[in-house]
Amino acid sequence: MTTGAGGRSGAGLALRDVRKEFGEAVAVDGIDLDVPAGSFFALLGPSGCGKTTTQRMVAGLEHPTSGSITIGGTDVTWTKPYQRPVNTVFQSYALFPHLDVLDNVMFGLKRRKVGDAKARAMEALELVELAQVARKKPSQLSGGMQQRVALARAVVNRPDVLLLDEPLGALDLKLRRQMQVELKRIQTEVGLTFIHVTHDQEEAMTMADTVAVMNAGRIEQLGRPEDLYDHPATAFTASFLGQCNLVPSTVTAVGADRVEVRADVRAGDGSAGQALVVARHRAPVDLAVGAEVLLGVRPEKVSFVRVGGPSPTGADVLGPARVVDRSYTGVSTQYLVDLPGAGRLSVFAQNIGTAIDAAVGEEVHLCWAVEHGFLLPGHVVPVVADENGD
Repeated sequence: MTTGAGGRSGAGLALRDVRKEFGEAVAVDGIDLDVPAGSFFALLGPSGCGKTTTQRMVAGLEHPTSGSITIGGTDVTWTKPYQRPVNTVFQSYALFPHLDVLDNVMFGLKRRKVGDAKARAMEALELVELAQVARKKPSQLSGGMQQRVALARAVVNRPDVLLLDEPLGALDLKLRRQMQVELKRIQTEVGLTFIHVTHDQEEAMTMADTVAVMNAGRIEQLGRPEDLYDHPATAFTASFLGQCNLVPSTVTAVGADRVEVRADVRAGDGSAGQALVVARHRAPVDLAVGAEVLLGVRPEKVSFVRVGGPSPTGADVLGPARVVDRSYTGVSTQYLVDLPGAGRLSVFAQNIGTAIDAAVGEEVHLCWAVEHGFLLPGHVVPVVADENGD
């Protein structure tokens, strides 16, 4: 089996202006994608965003209404599923219960009358570290082991593109995190092109080299996980990829290195609006004075300042706000605060003994370093669904 170290065995995938309609409903609305050979790519989005439909078109289970799909430079837009160099790993595993593990992995090879089917199947089982259970039935294995068998069965066919359809959704949290590491290791070793379809932000960020955030049939933003998280381009991406506080604001000044805004909240004296500053490189290029924007800051970047207490130098301060909920999660304590004019915001304080331990009902100010805030176009904070599905 060709490994990542010895040369890529996967192929690049390209979608050009791909559109899919079901009657009058538009599931995928003219997307363009380039997935490099041998990369781990994730399609991430909420239920109904079009990610599963996109995957099914790559697999050949659906045909686009318009546009083209190529794999390794070959147009496969209208070819049958079995004619495409593509395999899929499903959430349900889809193992044959009456066959043992080795026969499950060999199944496709034997149907194609591959001569060294057993040797290749054992090699695939060694890759997923399950050679020792080759003669057990699927029912004798844990969920995580069954998922690795399903992965071995897909990899053994040496597809150019391997599609992962919510593959870890049926596993518990601890096992899911272990499998995230395992999937990334296997992808690196075999060098196949992996396309992972998921609604789970952590899965996408943990495993993928590149993530495409989908919304309403379109690609909202595409890039490396860290870039999407730290530099979201839209309110949807900021809200869907992790949690984010978004405060409606108005631009009051644009300078060479900073943008000044007035947050549409109530100050402690009851006056409307509070002045804040954002680094210029963390704001849209075409900003103008008077523009309505959303000021964003991630919950883990925010800390508390007690009312009447000193504020850190070089920080934005907003409030007062009232703590309405406090949840201890082990690694951090997560707070919900009510800020008049902005609604409820989140604050994640690491439990390292240095953060203010605010009580429910207490009034506090929120603060963060100027370089941690960013501006996004728009004024209405989106409601982002977070449910399993397409």
